[in-house]
Amino acid sequence: MVVFAHISDIHIGGSDASVARAEGVMAHLATLGLDAIVVTGDVADHALAEEYEVAAGILRAGVPLAVCPGNHDSVPEFEKRIGPANQAVRLDGLTIALADSSVPGRPYGFLADETLAWLDGVLSERPGVPAMVGMHHPPAELGIPYVDEIRLREPERLEALLRAHPNVVAVLAGHAHTGASVRFAGLPVAVAPGVVSTCLTQAETDAAFPVTYDLPPGFALHFFDGERLVTHFRPVILK
Repeated sequence: MVVFAHISDIHIGGSDASVARAEGVMAHLATLGLDAIVVTGDVADHALAEEYEVAAGILRAGVPLAVCPGNHDSVPEFEKRIGPANQAVRLDGLTIALADSSVPGRPYGFLADETLAWLDGVLSERPGVPAMVGMHHPPAELGIPYVDEIRLREPERLEALLRAHPNVVAVLAGHAHTGASVRFAGLPVAVAPGVVSTCLTQAETDAAFPVTYDLPPGFALHFFDGERLVTHFRPVILK
């Protein structure tokens, strides 16, 4: 059994509580028996060097950790302090490949040719080992117009790649600031809750900007037994 945590959208600098919320989540994750931690983007809010310096100090763990950029991130600044924009974790029985779906100056996502080529290479390394592909932008609609308008563009490019690699068992994403699940390319998609804030659905609010900072940060806790992915969404109550 592989057990790993999935967090997203810490947005350091995006609110007065952004640092405390991120620190609280990472402290909680350190108490769990995890095999890895993945972070699906929006590490900094304004893509400032000082925000990445703070984030680099927070995103430390005693287990393998992979991070990809989001639309609020600047890849050059990200790579100086966090690491490559495309990162992979290779565990016993599972590969997790996080790809850069950010587009400079744009809120929507897109997987460039070179990024898809990198993904293809990682997925080809261990064709007999199950793999998960992650990125910031969800490849499918989640029923939240505010988010759906800025999801991954041209998702059929990703779908073609996933279908070419039958060892891929799931897709991981962030960006939506809400725990959610959907299917894409015949695979489950797990979207992690936001750390800095929570995005509400149309059933919960009619606000044009449906984001609240009042709910606690959250994370996804994934269990993978070699065939089946089970995901639990958990809040972190800060002290």
